[in-house]
Amino acid sequence: MNTGRDPAETGVTVFHNARLWDGVSDEALENASVVVEGARIREVGGDARHTGPAHRIDCGGLFLMPGLIDAHYHANTPSYDFYGTDRMHPALLAAHAARLLTGAVDRGYTTIRDAGGGDVGLAQALDAGLIDGPRFFYPGKALTQTGGHGDMRRRGEPDLCGCGEYAGVICEAVDGPHEMRKAVRQRFRQGATQIKIFLSGGVSTELAPLEMPHFTDAEILVAVEEAARRGSYVMAHCHTDAGARRCVELGVRTIEHGSLIEPETAALIAEAGAYVVPTLSAGELIAENAEALGLPKSATQKVREVNKRTLAAIEACVAAGVKLGLGCDLHGDVFLQTQGRELLLRGQVQRPVDVLRSATSINAEIVQRAGELGQIAPGALADLILVDGDPLSDLSVFVSSAKTVRLVMIDGKIRRDRRT
Repeated sequence: MNTGRDPAETGVTVFHNARLWDGVSDEALENASVVVEGARIREVGGDARHTGPAHRIDCGGLFLMPGLIDAHYHANTPSYDFYGTDRMHPALLAAHAARLLTGAVDRGYTTIRDAGGGDVGLAQALDAGLIDGPRFFYPGKALTQTGGHGDMRRRGEPDLCGCGEYAGVICEAVDGPHEMRKAVRQRFRQGATQIKIFLSGGVSTELAPLEMPHFTDAEILVAVEEAARRGSYVMAHCHTDAGARRCVELGVRTIEHGSLIEPETAALIAEAGAYVVPTLSAGELIAENAEALGLPKSATQKVREVNKRTLAAIEACVAAGVKLGLGCDLHGDVFLQTQGRELLLRGQVQRPVDVLRSATSINAEIVQRAGELGQIAPGALADLILVDGDPLSDLSVFVSSAKTVRLVMIDGKIRRDRRT
């Protein structure tokens, strides 16, 4: 049961008797306190005090940490039927998106970075409180070349418009530097926080082979240039080692998936200060369920070959000192129930504390909010979760995070409270 006053009345919440991990340190602080005033953290530590009126929360020794950040999420894809999603009524699609965003908060994710399809309408609904969701960073439609991964048309089907153009729910096809520049500028006009492009083929569509390079250098450089003008950046779908090298050479800031990165390329990524966001959950899910998900038969074989090398790619990045973000890349409410499993899978090749950093302070760097998000420190935004268990020794606590995450606070407001 809660004690003290509601934070809406006092503007102050005090967490005490917590096992506190701040998002950065190697170890947790025992019997710690955190004072939240308004939307921000005011004091942190064993000696944090507030003697005035406050909403006081006795954590009972539970694990208090920054809210989780998922840096590769798809809010506008209700299933793996991407072809069907493109033909879904917009109102129905929005209802699915609201459910997916609400579910993220249930599982302790206080921030997500959408990786294609998340748009200004969802951002406005979240800002207006019409959707009970997390902080939202979005690119609008991701940009692919005609016939590339992300072009969700079926092979050989006629273009009903006769124009040869494609703009679906998740992606839009653009060709040439001029179209790229216009599309990127349009994304920023609609409030996008970053730009998503495709640099290689993928496993879930069949128009483009996995190893096929996407876009010319000139097209990619235009996207990078326009994003830089806005103080933003480009995130790129890229499985291949050659594609990751192109990312480094052309100024792409975050490499999504990075499944086949070799040690030499990992060193170049680290030197450039770029990030890699592995997505192990997606590969595991597709390998086990491709046929049931309605994906092309080629997807099963492709993803199994990629999965064999993905852990080695992550190990190469760790050895080279690459900063790794964390994202799930799952689609649909049923499969997003396993969103927290991504942390456990990463624990196969990293220490728990490093996985937790990826999901908090490093992901905060990726969304360009370092020091404000992903960290418990004076002045940071009060995005906090209270966890039943010890994530520093056992990442499996996040597999059922809708149960083990006992409290969720975003912007100093309690959004979920499952304490007894």
